[in-house]
Amino acid sequence: MQKIILLTMLIGALCASTPVTDAATMDASVTDAEALEASAPQTAEEILQRIDANRLADGKIVVMSMTIYGRRGDRTIRAKAWQRNTDDSFTEYLAPAREKGVKMLKLGDQLWTYSPDTDRTILISGHLLRQSVMGSDMSYEDMLEDPSLQKTYTARITGEETLRGRPVWVLELTARQDDLAYARRKIRVDRERYIGLQEELYAKSGTLLKQIEVTDVMQVDGRWLAKEMLYKDVLKDGNGTKMVVESLEFNNEIADSIFSRAALRK
Repeated sequence: MQKIILLTMLIGALCASTPVTDAATMDASVTDAEALEASAPQTAEEILQRIDANRLADGKIVVMSMTIYGRRGDRTIRAKAWQRNTDDSFTEYLAPAREKGVKMLKLGDQLWTYSPDTDRTILISGHLLRQSVMGSDMSYEDMLEDPSLQKTYTARITGEETLRGRPVWVLELTARQDDLAYARRKIRVDRERYIGLQEELYAKSGTLLKQIEVTDVMQVDGRWLAKEMLYKDVLKDGNGTKMVVESLEFNNEIADSIFSRAALRK
């Protein structure tokens, strides 16, 4: 669930351009285009820096839905999540009744879950990290991934393309360390908004593990962020997991008490 909040994988949709109607407007457009070109990043590392700057924040509050397209039917789960810096987050599931009250707490590289049915708090570790979150196409391991691409991957530009009418860079990312869930990533990055529109995640062996497709975007406080995306584990049956952000607020004053194991039982 945190992948919606942190994830490497947010964002991209179509924007209609405004036609030029007079000379003054044309001059302004040319000036803006020249300024954009002059400020455009020259290296893959600079692109990663802009992607991270666009989506990372010291604090945010998100309400989201997750629709899981399974073999035996579809189901939708709603949740609210609080994030502090890039390391800590707290998630509470709101609906349906079966999942309501389930909570997750991430503090650095540790992850706990709480179930009101059993009134138990469990530390997710070891082989449990590879299990699916709520039957979705995401694993607990995904939730523990460091959201900073620049910190965890090196990158190189391998091409330029057009994706759904948007100009994109094609970036190849290689993990800086051996313990990351994905040794390599391939991202198509919107050249104007600096967000990933499409992503492929690979194992060390080169096997494609997961795919991400951003189908809608939103702008909050001048940042382009994912509004809707489809996350697909290619090694499992089903048609993926769709995530929709219902609301997002940047907030640097979230109470510290939220990020505690005591909050799991409240």
